[in-house]
Amino acid sequence: MKSLLGPSIQIDPSFPYYSNRSEQSIADELLAAGYRVVHYFVTDETKVNGKLVDRLHREGMTVWAMVLGNGAYTTAHLPKDWPDWQMQLLKPVHDGYYRLSPFSYRYTEWKKQAAADLVRTYPFDGFEIAEPYFPEWNGLSSGVYGDLGPYARAQFKLQYGSPIPEFRYSSSPHYYKSNPILYRQWIEFRVDAVNRFLFEIINGPGGVREARPDIRIATWSLGVDAGPDAVGKLREYQGIDAVSMVSTVRPDAHFVQTHWPDWMRWRLPADYAKRYEPFVARVRVLHPGLPLGLQTDIGSLKPMRRSRGWLERFAAVSGALGYATWTAYEHHLGKAMYTEQPQPVRAERHGEERVKIVFQKRVDPASASPPDRYEIVTGRKSSSHPLYPDHVKVDGSTVWLRSGQFPKEAFELSVSGIKDTPELWLFPEKRGNEMSAPYHIKVDGTDKNSSL
Repeated sequence: MKSLLGPSIQIDPSFPYYSNRSEQSIADELLAAGYRVVHYFVTDETKVNGKLVDRLHREGMTVWAMVLGNGAYTTAHLPKDWPDWQMQLLKPVHDGYYRLSPFSYRYTEWKKQAAADLVRTYPFDGFEIAEPYFPEWNGLSSGVYGDLGPYARAQFKLQYGSPIPEFRYSSSPHYYKSNPILYRQWIEFRVDAVNRFLFEIINGPGGVREARPDIRIATWSLGVDAGPDAVGKLREYQGIDAVSMVSTVRPDAHFVQTHWPDWMRWRLPADYAKRYEPFVARVRVLHPGLPLGLQTDIGSLKPMRRSRGWLERFAAVSGALGYATWTAYEHHLGKAMYTEQPQPVRAERHGEERVKIVFQKRVDPASASPPDRYEIVTGRKSSSHPLYPDHVKVDGSTVWLRSGQFPKEAFELSVSGIKDTPELWLFPEKRGNEMSAPYHIKVDGTDKNSSL
């Protein structure tokens, strides 16, 4: 499955950065960044840009459909009884994320049908469920711990003949710290629940593999640099056990997602994945042929935005550690978006009178639309009258030029005065970046489509 491995990037087309532009311009920007594999973050299974998936395919890229397992950011697409599916936590949380319980039969069945419909409707090459686990790292102390709801209680009672552990009152005979046997049963119960949830959606009757036998499957677990007991703590706190997950689901690849205690660190070293080796050691031994992937975050918070250099070092370390692929959340979140001037990276001729310029980032239409931003440099004796295109169209990170004065042979364009789009960043700013000097880019004399 080489075409689904290697360097990859996550995109969430619901961000404003991807709106009001063509699918082609998004594909061009990702290609210019060097990506050939994309993880399309599907936050709502009923709202997918199928034209974008098709365009990425037409440009030779492969696309994973990545859905969330333990909840949703919006409930508009859920059935009316969705409130009944919610996890019950030690402490109520109102953070805009709706946590849904794998112990809910209705939720599991709905998720399976939604996932199967998704891969039947859109020609994704791969399917993956990220974040299938329970909340939360250190949840027993923060209160963000569950699921403690009626479905979990009923299933535990049926399986073990006992109430679930008590987490609030130390005087209870079921208090988790004073009843280690009951607590160990609870830990195993939660690990089994995560794995059973994934198995049902992917391998169960009417699931993803039945809907699309050809599709590739990836499972996701977590990694965290939290000392020698980190693997056990993650299993205890959140029901995550990579080895049993892989053994149960039998995926085509497995990703280790960077946990928030790590990705939130503003001085996280680019080689931090070395500390994740305990999370994959047993997977490598028991499933030696399984490709492993590593996921990182490059800018979800202002203080921890990562530079291009940091990401390059991360990628190099991932390869040295034997990971077959890596990905990052999310393409437009990195530090370069906030610091780099717009720069044209490719110019293509499309017929005698049209030229397409691809920038490394989205550009401001007001600054990029005037024709005098693009001087036609022919190499002939300079004229007192500079040559500019007749018409300019701005489309995301792409600019289309039209002119009857383009030379038939190769020539150069001198591009200047282009600004970026700070209002579309995750953390909008009043002022962005502007090209400080003209940039010369070559335009070949050959039509890009002449060989088609």
